[in-house]
Amino acid sequence: QLQLVESGGGLVQPGGSLRLSCAASGFTLDGYGIGWFRQAPGKEREGVSCASRNGGSVNYLDSVKGRFTTSRDNSKNTVYLQMNNLKPEDTGVYYCAPMTSSWCPESTRVADEEYAWGQGTQVTVSL
Repeated sequence: QLQLVESGGGLVQPGGSLRLSCAASGFTLDGYGIGWFRQAPGKEREGVSCASRNGGSVNYLDSVKGRFTTSRDNSKNTVYLQMNNLKPEDTGVYYCAPMTSSWCPESTRVADEEYAWGQGTQVTVSL
């Protein structure tokens, strides 16, 4: 069973940085595109980023372009989301998930519908 565990969230002031990690358990990540998603209170979950199976293709939600960077280290079975210049509107629970596409086509961030979402990691951007 595919299982991903998110970590690295926390409370940070506007303009600060955090690095989230997404570690795989029970399978190897290198066969999957991996995406980061977030859900703010009262809002639907939205796709933030996607990293292709070899990391060569990435895409981002427009509102995070230039501030967030996703990367992966398949040797460590881990995907990362570096978040810089954080804003209060970035607040939410962040999740990672395998994607329907291994190659992350432009503007496409769709999670595998059969994936059972993990607990996520809370990111709070506030003074």
